[in-house]
Amino acid sequence: MKLREELHHTGGFVNLELLAKQVVEGFIAGMHKSPFHGFSAEFAEHKIYNQGESTKHIDWKLYAKTDKLYTKRYDEETNLRCHLIIDNSSSMHYPAYDSFSVNKLNKIAFSALASAAVMQILKRQRDAVGLSIYSDTYEYYAPEKGSDRHHHMLLHELEQMVRVTPKEKSTDTYTYLHHIAEKLHRRSLIFLFTDMFQDSASEDALFEALRHLKYNKHDVVLFHVFDKETELKFNFDNQPKRFVDVETGTFLNVYADNIKENYEAAVTDYFKALRLKCGQYQIKYVEADIRQNFDNILTTFMVERTKFL
Repeated sequence: MKLREELHHTGGFVNLELLAKQVVEGFIAGMHKSPFHGFSAEFAEHKIYNQGESTKHIDWKLYAKTDKLYTKRYDEETNLRCHLIIDNSSSMHYPAYDSFSVNKLNKIAFSALASAAVMQILKRQRDAVGLSIYSDTYEYYAPEKGSDRHHHMLLHELEQMVRVTPKEKSTDTYTYLHHIAEKLHRRSLIFLFTDMFQDSASEDALFEALRHLKYNKHDVVLFHVFDKETELKFNFDNQPKRFVDVETGTFLNVYADNIKENYEAAVTDYFKALRLKCGQYQIKYVEADIRQNFDNILTTFMVERTKFL
């Protein structure tokens, strides 16, 4: 049973594009302290000229200012194809919240804003992005494209996903990862956002589907999205509570302190097993605690993008 404290949720207006821009700008501002110092100079319209390339598109005005050779980039150029996959089952809508802000997110809102931030960087780099959303059905699919219209369409879908809380929707990750893998014919960087709560699928079936995603030399990153304080450490006050499995409706009445130690040990072991299994299948595993900022997500993207190209 997935334990969830029973709370109520009322959704509000969400402007993911604005929030994503703020997240990315904050990340770029801090990059001078990181191994990616200088990357921001390559954003938007230019890329570094590589010896042997045609000199036709060299920006000579920029060369006069910087003494470095850059070539102009155009909308149709794409260096990278990235496909974002989001688990939209009911458990991803934990915890409930009454306002959407960068500092107060549930798992689905964190995944949506992280995806929107990655999309912002992809847009600046003229890279192509696609999106899949699934739960117990394959809810949405868009192939990788780089146009402004395409980006706005994906942002709209992410906003709709955040606004609507599904009732008792389970996760069928292994089935739909196979479907998504069949649609991705050109090598892509694949980001999967999921809390990895699986009731019906065996671990072997799930990782077989993840391995299928690596077909055609795709690079796969699993962002394991969770609320560390409650879902791992089980930090609740010791008042009698009803914890509800939001995907089945079953519940458990319990004092948190009575099961905290055993719960934390079991979940810790599960997380370790996931990490080891990902390493075994050469899938990058990244913890994504919804109470932390997005630097870990965006740094992972930068590293994987560098390796991919």
